[in-house]
Amino acid sequence: MRPIHRIALALALAAPLSVPAFAVEPEAPNALVTRAEAVRIAVQNRLSAKFKETSKHKTDEQGALVEYYAVPNQKLLWVDENGVTARGKSVLDEIRQADDYGLRASDYELPHVASFDASAANAPEWLADAEIKISFAVLDYAYDARGGRLDPQRISRNLDPQLALPNPTQVIESIAIRSEPAAYLRSFQPDQPQFEALRQRLIELRGGKTSPTPEAKVAVKLPEGPALKYGIRHHQVALLRALLEVRSVGSVDEEMFDDTVLEAVKQFQSAHGSYPDGVVGPGTRRLMNEPNKRQAKGGAASIRTVLLNMERWRWLPHDLGAFYVTVNIPEFALRVVKDDETIHNARVIVGKPNTQTPVFSNEMRTVVFGPYWHVPNSIKVDEIRPYLRQEASWFFGGGGWNTTVLQRHGLRVRYGGREIDPRSLDWNRIDIRSLELYQPPGPGNVLGKVKFVFPNKHDVYMHDTNQKQLFSRAVRAESHGCVRVQNPDQLAAAILSHDQGWSPARTLSAMDASYDWQIPLRQKIPVHITYFTAKVNPDGSVSTYGDLYGYDARMAAALGL
Repeated sequence: MRPIHRIALALALAAPLSVPAFAVEPEAPNALVTRAEAVRIAVQNRLSAKFKETSKHKTDEQGALVEYYAVPNQKLLWVDENGVTARGKSVLDEIRQADDYGLRASDYELPHVASFDASAANAPEWLADAEIKISFAVLDYAYDARGGRLDPQRISRNLDPQLALPNPTQVIESIAIRSEPAAYLRSFQPDQPQFEALRQRLIELRGGKTSPTPEAKVAVKLPEGPALKYGIRHHQVALLRALLEVRSVGSVDEEMFDDTVLEAVKQFQSAHGSYPDGVVGPGTRRLMNEPNKRQAKGGAASIRTVLLNMERWRWLPHDLGAFYVTVNIPEFALRVVKDDETIHNARVIVGKPNTQTPVFSNEMRTVVFGPYWHVPNSIKVDEIRPYLRQEASWFFGGGGWNTTVLQRHGLRVRYGGREIDPRSLDWNRIDIRSLELYQPPGPGNVLGKVKFVFPNKHDVYMHDTNQKQLFSRAVRAESHGCVRVQNPDQLAAAILSHDQGWSPARTLSAMDASYDWQIPLRQKIPVHITYFTAKVNPDGSVSTYGDLYGYDARMAAALGL
């Protein structure tokens, strides 16, 4: 700080605000330093002297504020000589509502506005303290709202979202020029409809009043009629499609109870605590026609569950994409969303608890028909190498190797791009990870007829499977981490119709006759693999899902819930 500023600050702080600063000469101005300037200099001094933070984000915040207030003639953001301004009060009011957004207002140190006395000798110090507290609270709130309260990787290495944490310099410079700083601060909260629905449920669970919901659509009801089940053709199936908002790719018979309708009915039943048999009988009709009688699967969602799932929404980008694919691991469900409307949904099989499907976002770039399967190192080491056994010879010693595990699964071996007979290798002298083990396309290929590639460090992708019987299970955690998709032809049709203009017939033809046909997508399609254990349904009820990987308890402990 310049010496003149230090002298001026000392002079300014030495006298009450109501007393003019001493003049150097009789003809000098009444005040060398205005009250606002005195406060700004005090803010700068305090920030510089307090530069002792250890965490990176707090250090970054401190540095951003030091730089901002160091600019000559920089205006104060939140206070003037009369106390906290209207802008400052609007921001304070917004931060005090943090609990309604799943945060904690008590985490932010705020000034007590009513305690300010403009005539007090310590008024400049009070104003400087208030300015600093509000600026730090703004930066902390923005950071927390975008997911900075906990590092997901400290919960599990498989929680790998790319957090869009705000730059503190950009935040403070942006909010300084906003006419509505509270609205700008609120914009850091997730703006997804599901986050807002969970927020309203949180307020309700805490006994508060919720915001009015948008005007409801005209309800579709199913009149009395026969049991609707798979394979039946009936005019009420068209009503059922409308009620469940079933959308199919291509032209379909609206009155036919097909695979898509079956899956939608099962998901509805499961979400509302009913046995998912896929049959629309009297009980399911009542649930569909009387939303007030529906109950969330697993009972009412607790405040903790709602808070945890609100926090997970902070892990996702603000803009999910105009067209995207999302998988919710605990729900064992996949959805394709276009312009905020689900156009396709499917059951999925996800990773076992010991080979978990990771949580992350990426972009799909390729659809591969008739794919090769390249065996990952974990499977080579844990599930193949133990079954490669040396066989003893009865006569001359030097028995060969039993490699039937490779033949049984149709696996071939390459090294340096050259095909090798596995029986010719001395497996005791070879690191199996150095070899390429692969399964060519065909009926026995574990990836089935198609895979969907979104390159990532976890080597995870979506694909067909030749173990289709697993889709009938309620809990479908059976993979090594990849996502197996039911009805992958419909997923491929939805993606290629959108990206390539393909017809469903062309997609089916590619599924049945292709051999390692790679279709590069013209536009990258966002893929979001998520972990939500609760969601609010369109009718206002809440569906909860089992905490498959045990993240809820660990997140709750980290957040102090």
